[in-house]
Amino acid sequence: MGFPDDAKFFSYPTPWIIALTALAAWVARPFVGGFGWWDLILPVAIVAFWPLQEWLIHVFILHLKPVELFGKRFDLHLAKKHRDHHGDPWRLEDVFIPLRSLLLGLPVGVGLWLLVAPDWGIALTGVGFYATLGLVYEWTHYLVHTNYRPKTKLYRRLWKNHRLHHFKSEQHWYGVTMLGGDRLLGTAPDVGEVETSETCRTLGVGQD
Repeated sequence: MGFPDDAKFFSYPTPWIIALTALAAWVARPFVGGFGWWDLILPVAIVAFWPLQEWLIHVFILHLKPVELFGKRFDLHLAKKHRDHHGDPWRLEDVFIPLRSLLLGLPVGVGLWLLVAPDWGIALTGVGFYATLGLVYEWTHYLVHTNYRPKTKLYRRLWKNHRLHHFKSEQHWYGVTMLGGDRLLGTAPDVGEVETSETCRTLGVGQD
């Protein structure tokens, strides 16, 4: 099975936005100067946190069910789009981070880095590395939902893990690019121990 067309990947807006954010941060970083140990420590810390972040976002945001308040139904846009993705895992436009969510979340994320980092240089390192991993996330998720077949041991594990989440049980195997969160939080059982879920496509939410 051939490698998927990367032009199709970049025909969607969110990979472009994330890639340009990463590029802008990495291009600006040398001009700011002041390189130090934090430029090495920060990427290591982000990689260590990333699998836990994937797990927390997947469980508590992407799988958030609608709630009824004062007689009205409130349904988080990001969660609704994720249910659309589970409903048709092969529809590529639902594979990517929803554009509206990215346009809202990206400025907040950049603003937080500028707020918490001690200087502009460290903030740019944080933004650049975070956006780079975000692009890796989009590409990995895209590959899993195409007909591309794994050719490396690492990608085979990611491919199997995410397809189990979609077709075996939506309550397990939440990691996409890193699987440490599942191992740490007990959502990576032996496949034989898990019954096939009847709600993988709906996430337990009825259609309107």
